[in-house]
Amino acid sequence: MRTLIVTHEVDDVAHWLASPKRQEFFGPLGMTARTFVDPSGANKVGLIADVPSMEVFEEAMQTPAAAEAMKYDGVRPDTLQVYVEG
Repeated sequence: MRTLIVTHEVDDVAHWLASPKRQEFFGPLGMTARTFVDPSGANKVGLIADVPSMEVFEEAMQTPAAAEAMKYDGVRPDTLQVYVEG
């Protein structure tokens, strides 16, 4: 397992937090995610994600299902940053 920190901006933090899409997308791939929000009220959010491997994560993020989930969640793809546990 690899642990990642993933940050990005969203259109609506409350919608993003309540969305079932994250679990629907990550769960079947053996990935888990814990959510975090910017306490200042900005639309910045983050995840600590445990993934089977970087390859699995990177391949999954290139799929139409990932794009659909991000669109549904209001994720702004151009703000996505991924950090790998050192």
